[in-house]
Amino acid sequence: MPEDELVERNETPAQRADRNFSEILQELRVTQTGVQVLFSVLLTLPFNERFARVTSFQKGVYFLSLVLAALTVVFLVAPVSAHRLVFATGQKPWVVKVSNRLAIIGTMLLCLTLTSVLLLVTDVLFGRSMAIATAVFFAAGTIILWFAPPLLRRSKGESRARRQRPVSGS
Repeated sequence: MPEDELVERNETPAQRADRNFSEILQELRVTQTGVQVLFSVLLTLPFNERFARVTSFQKGVYFLSLVLAALTVVFLVAPVSAHRLVFATGQKPWVVKVSNRLAIIGTMLLCLTLTSVLLLVTDVLFGRSMAIATAVFFAAGTIILWFAPPLLRRSKGESRARRQRPVSGS
């Protein structure tokens, strides 16, 4: 089968929603623990005696990192909350749609969180110019790796679907 062909499954809408939600949760498991550990480490930094010597720029980046990490946790855990609150109401397709959006936003926030933490640590260790260069390189690489291939693939799939769709009214 050519790589460009879509795989059709023989499943009901309910089965598809169950499978899709299960896939989202499995994907989120990969990120949640790491993000929660990072957040807990960030929470402890101000209580370290060396933290008193950071610059105002570093304190600002630290606060940004802390807020981004908290938001990342919120967005990556939100699909579970959405599922729990509408459990057994027959709204699984809605849960899948909302959870997908929350997971995408959470992934974008994770990229920003990792970039800001890298900016902070590199600034403390090597100085501002090295920190900015490292953060920019890291952010660009992460965006290219995490987002570019699937978005390109998705846009090609949408244009392929438009070409294959029958024209109505003719």
